[in-house]
Amino acid sequence: MLFLILSIICSVTVGVIFKIARNYQISTTQIVAFNYAFALILCYLFFSPDLTILDTSSPWSVFVSLGILLPSVFLFLAASIKYMGIVKTDAAQRLSLIISILGAWFIFEEQFNTFKLIALLIGFPALLLILNKSTENKESKWIYPAIVLVGFGVIDLLFKQIALNSSVSFTTSLFVIFSISLLIMVAYNCYELFSGKVKMNFKSIIFGGLVGIFNFGNILFYLKAHKAFAENPSTVFAGMNMGVIVIGTLVGVLVFKEKITKWNVIGLLLALLAIVFIVAAQLK
Repeated sequence: MLFLILSIICSVTVGVIFKIARNYQISTTQIVAFNYAFALILCYLFFSPDLTILDTSSPWSVFVSLGILLPSVFLFLAASIKYMGIVKTDAAQRLSLIISILGAWFIFEEQFNTFKLIALLIGFPALLLILNKSTENKESKWIYPAIVLVGFGVIDLLFKQIALNSSVSFTTSLFVIFSISLLIMVAYNCYELFSGKVKMNFKSIIFGGLVGIFNFGNILFYLKAHKAFAENPSTVFAGMNMGVIVIGTLVGVLVFKEKITKWNVIGLLLALLAIVFIVAAQLK
């Protein structure tokens, strides 16, 4: 249970760091780039990936797709936190399960039961209620959490494809994907620096390092939690998603004084209920 709690804390902390970083006028692209630099180093130290097993038959199209999507969605995640807050962003990220479920149905031809259908029917109105803005919030930009939801859903489906590939281990795949993401972000940051759009801010190394450490910690502890609950993965699945929504909401409302309406609260409760039905579908 400790690993699961640590994974939840790491996940929410990433959002908190982005929330704090906006007060220092730091380039988000620089933070994301240093995040992958630190995550890549930690991935190498902790997982010792075997790059010798890579060849032309490896799923390079999926690697490249994820290498591009991960930093792109990360940037939208940061923008969503900036304009919509931690509460709605975390909820949108966790409701990306809807995309995963639909993908499993249509792409992987997974059989559906009543519980999964109920989860979908609850999940969609939950999303609309969560993204419903208060009349006081003039800066609300629902498109960002919407992209986060779709983005993380597609990323999850691509990771499922990697999991189905037995020729390359997950940890080695992760190292390759992080490497591609880092190269893309370095190239983009070089463009911004040389074009004069932004200046190098060394505080971005600190914030990027923190994001990278907690982002990697989230993955590391999540994998360890699945190993600890090998016979009951639904416990990890439910605990992670519910934990992030609950803790993210508490941090957003109590620490950062984010304003949510009664409709947002109803949406969050419906999101938790949808996750319960998804877990019940796995157990059935």
